[in-house]
Amino acid sequence: WLERIRDAAFSLERKSEVGIIVCSALKKKYRDLIRDGNESVKFLFLEGSFDLVLERMKRRKGHYMKTEMLKSQFDTLEVPGADEPDVIHIDIDGSFDEVVERCINALKPLI
Repeated sequence: WLERIRDAAFSLERKSEVGIIVCSALKKKYRDLIRDGNESVKFLFLEGSFDLVLERMKRRKGHYMKTEMLKSQFDTLEVPGADEPDVIHIDIDGSFDEVVERCINALKPLI
């Protein structure tokens, strides 16, 4: 599935189109596979604490993810560091609208 994401990013680049592809890409090796050979790929890393994400998850009606699954994802997560300059960190503390605004502001210079 990561190869399909990478291929979709390449397809957008070839057509000089901008797109947003959403996936977890929890590990650096996953992000490396997506970015391989495509310098136009940028990542938005939505950064928040386990407790914040858990609180929001519990407020969602009908959400399938259990606390154990979220813990497993946080355990697996490799937070992007300085060696991944194509990653833009977005603090998710705040309202939905505030987080969306942060994402838009981070992307504006790129398009």
